[in-house]
Amino acid sequence: MRELVRACKAISAETRLRILNIVMVRECSVSEVMQSLQISQTRASRNLGALYDAGLLDSRREGTWVLYSVAEGGLDGHSRELLEALQSMLSEDRQAQEDISRLASAKRSAP
Repeated sequence: MRELVRACKAISAETRLRILNIVMVRECSVSEVMQSLQISQTRASRNLGALYDAGLLDSRREGTWVLYSVAEGGLDGHSRELLEALQSMLSEDRQAQEDISRLASAKRSAP
């Protein structure tokens, strides 16, 4: 139950929902999140950190980049179901689809 509460708190902000939406499409760096959502580096990093701390995202280092992806192995059943439901709901949202469109042209840039 504790993990579900933590996950629900983490997705209670629009920016974090938008980040999850694009990270469910593919692994992203902070710069790709910034470009896709058209937000500042500080805002992207802060919200990625909240999702990571809630256990919804994994990160890995590749050269100078930190890449974020959905935490496949560490999710409990409730969190996994929650992400699946979010993905379904966001697939019909105009803003979420625009973010995914911008993700296609987003580039990893040096930190």
